[in-house]
Amino acid sequence: MENLLSLAFDNLSSYDGPKIRKGLRQVEGLLANICLSRSQSSKDRRASTMARESMQLEDNEEEREPLPPKTLAEISDDPAFYEFFKLQDGFEWNVALRLVNTLDRLLARGADGSNDLLILSALDLVQGVMLLHPPSKGLFSREMHMNLLLDLLEPDFCPAIQSATVVTLVTALIDAPRNTRTFESLDGLLTITSLFRNRCTSRDVKLKLVEFLYFYLMPETPSIPSARAQPAVPGLLQRSPSKLAKAFAFAGKAGAGGGGEGAPRPRSAGEGDTRTQEEKQALLGRHLSSVQELVEDLRQSTPFGGVVG
Repeated sequence: MENLLSLAFDNLSSYDGPKIRKGLRQVEGLLANICLSRSQSSKDRRASTMARESMQLEDNEEEREPLPPKTLAEISDDPAFYEFFKLQDGFEWNVALRLVNTLDRLLARGADGSNDLLILSALDLVQGVMLLHPPSKGLFSREMHMNLLLDLLEPDFCPAIQSATVVTLVTALIDAPRNTRTFESLDGLLTITSLFRNRCTSRDVKLKLVEFLYFYLMPETPSIPSARAQPAVPGLLQRSPSKLAKAFAFAGKAGAGGGGEGAPRPRSAGEGDTRTQEEKQALLGRHLSSVQELVEDLRQSTPFGGVVG
């Protein structure tokens, strides 16, 4: 898997569009092998074999029937996922960081059709990596990386990029109060509401922005440790119950061998001060006059499982 990531990172670091596209497809192939169901014989293959297959996926341009996604239980038993998760805990092989750096270079190239497609592909992969490896969300607690997402919400970008960026932003903020505080400190609410009020913003993007505001107004909760909290596992991952708990516990045990029980627990993206719903309403109210209507709508329509009381 290290060999595949090395090849992908080399391509992602290029300024040449076709090479960047190749690197994105190599990462996509790796994630596909982790997340999509294979034949029984493929399930029994070693993780390194699956990584080599992902390179074949990158080179194959022919149409193929989509593979069904794995269940969470299947992913947690997958040796390729274990290997991927362990590698993501280190700086050298962290995919999210490389994708964010690639987005930064693509942003500097300006807007054109082929560049827009590369940006969309990179945003989709950032979302997937953050879902597979939640500690990677911590990248967006840094202002330079959060600013990158806010830049992609500028009116200069096409509606598809704006919509994909909103979804990526939600993924980065879920269970991550520290990231949310960074978003607020950079006037992220002003960026969101300004785009919403812009007459040139498409209807589909405005719907995404309303969904984001609903999400933002939801009550925040810090990371909730399970009844059997494991010191070696980041707090963000100590959810109870979780079908991926085995994988996270495995990663924690692997890391405990080097640092021992006395080693400091790494901070997760979810650690940080939370705000009450009323505090967030007040912040949003500086930029939007209809905040109370949004809150009432949340209470009446009970989206997101009715978590807003």
